[in-house]
Amino acid sequence: MDLGTDRKALAAAGTTVILWASAFVGIRSAGAHFAPGALALGRLASGSVALLAVLLIRREGLPKREAWPGIVTSGVLWFGGYMVVLNWGEQLLDAGTAAMLVNVGPILVALLGGWLLREGFPRRLLAGLAVSFAGAVVVGLSMSGRGDAPLLGVLLCLVAAITYAAGVVSQKPALKHASALQVTTFGCLVGTVACLPFSGQLVADLADAPAPATLSMLYLGVFPTALAFTTWAYALARTTAGRMGSTTYAVPAIVVVMSWAVLGEVPAWLSLAGGVLCLAGVAVSRARRKREPVLT
Repeated sequence: MDLGTDRKALAAAGTTVILWASAFVGIRSAGAHFAPGALALGRLASGSVALLAVLLIRREGLPKREAWPGIVTSGVLWFGGYMVVLNWGEQLLDAGTAAMLVNVGPILVALLGGWLLREGFPRRLLAGLAVSFAGAVVVGLSMSGRGDAPLLGVLLCLVAAITYAAGVVSQKPALKHASALQVTTFGCLVGTVACLPFSGQLVADLADAPAPATLSMLYLGVFPTALAFTTWAYALARTTAGRMGSTTYAVPAIVVVMSWAVLGEVPAWLSLAGGVLCLAGVAVSRARRKREPVLT
């Protein structure tokens, strides 16, 4: 099944994109009062509580044994590692630049999915990725006038892109043996356990953080994590990892608008042009002919 023919999956992917875009802004806001690891742990813990509540209400229980390798791998790399390094990177870079750098991830997803999951390399997907990547570069160039991004921040966001891609590819096989809710819930729990070493820092930061920062952390846990990761898994189970990865190229454009509205970062016309290219690339990657050639 494909996103283009499944309206529920398309709506789920759209929900994920919007909420993940808001996460970049939320991290910038809460990151001023929480250390990277503490913010990741607080976000994952609150997301786990919300997910467990829904799992118990739906009585879905534990995933099958075959799903656990993918759940554990995505939990450690994506829920845990990704969130820590992204939080750290966003303390050094603005939200728009961080979003652009992290969104080289879909290129890695498409390549890993085509190779490890044998999804192939549809030409329209590759063309869409190229257009979207060009748009992401334009967005990044438009941000460069605000000061040189620290090298460490750039490297951290690229590491986040790698962990994101590895998490997506490892999660895809798990969805053959477990529901989207199960994969998300237990992946989030694994990430929470992986971040437990930051417990002391979280307690200390909670004591000093103002209420709005704590609320931002809880928002990150319930919406961009619990809800958005579940809608992502739902859509991922119904299409390829490469095609799902390409949809997140809309995120930088949305982040630019959100950061302007919430953080007061006014986007330049070049940022808007890059955002249009990002969305155009998503459209190209989703379009399919009846007999779409695949490069294998």
